[in-house]
Amino acid sequence: MTSENTSQRCQQSAGITAENTTAALHAYRMALAAAPLSAETRRTYLSKVRGYLAWLAVTDLDGAPLDERQARDWAVRDYRTHLLTVTKRAPATINNTLAAIDDFYTRRGLGPATADRLDLPTQAPRALEAKAALRWLRAIQDHPAPRDRVLALLPFYAGLRVAEAVGLDLGDVRLSARKGILRVHGKGATLRELPIHPQLRADLQNWLDERPDWPGAHTSTALLLNRRGGRLSTRGASDVFRTIAQTAGLDDPITAHTGRHTFATTLIRGGTDLVTVAEMLGHARLDTVRAYTRPTAEDRAKALNLLPTDR
Repeated sequence: MTSENTSQRCQQSAGITAENTTAALHAYRMALAAAPLSAETRRTYLSKVRGYLAWLAVTDLDGAPLDERQARDWAVRDYRTHLLTVTKRAPATINNTLAAIDDFYTRRGLGPATADRLDLPTQAPRALEAKAALRWLRAIQDHPAPRDRVLALLPFYAGLRVAEAVGLDLGDVRLSARKGILRVHGKGATLRELPIHPQLRADLQNWLDERPDWPGAHTSTALLLNRRGGRLSTRGASDVFRTIAQTAGLDDPITAHTGRHTFATTLIRGGTDLVTVAEMLGHARLDTVRAYTRPTAEDRAKALNLLPTDR
């Protein structure tokens, strides 16, 4: 029997066809479009559910997981195992995928699947250690585009999420001769104000001086523009981070979240109290910020170096 025939047998045994998974994805896309979610959340959820449905279409499963609750639970648990053992996804990534799949099934009227989340590693989120942070900052300063330098520095010096950075408007930046205030629109329609670090302030001013020469400068309220005159997207922002990271020559990839984690870790290890850091990050719960007090992989490696050897 050919692999094509095997695939068709698997689909038929579970009541799954390419047509009904395509229809399910289309219906979910329409439901997301009408939901009060950010554009980034819609894209993320749709991408993760698309991967789940593609897996359903080629996997031998019992029942009809698109329509039956018990079959749904079995399928989601099997997919969780697939992500962990076959594609080697990180536990946090798998948990986020499960959240998207729960949203998919909830909008189909079945409710969330009964599938436990994976335990997350008990160590601090990955932040840049001192030498890597210096190389990252030097790569930013060597980058020729003022807009890109501002974007790369916003997580590092203000702790912004990438969606918060691209969501800034001109009116959210207030600069004086020596100081500045940044107004940030966070999750859940929250609003916070942050003092602007001197280095970030200098690069912001350089960008504001250049911005009038960009397309859309006089019609768009966005602080960070794309080359077509619209607001810079999160995808475009990720490309900027990727470009600068390549010139930094670091072993690990750098994202906006890496800069945000470095911001939080540096403040906490420098003695800043958790309440202040939570407010600056836009976190409502202190438990979220306490993750930055956990030991890092570097801390664990340094601890091993304290052990004596007999040579």
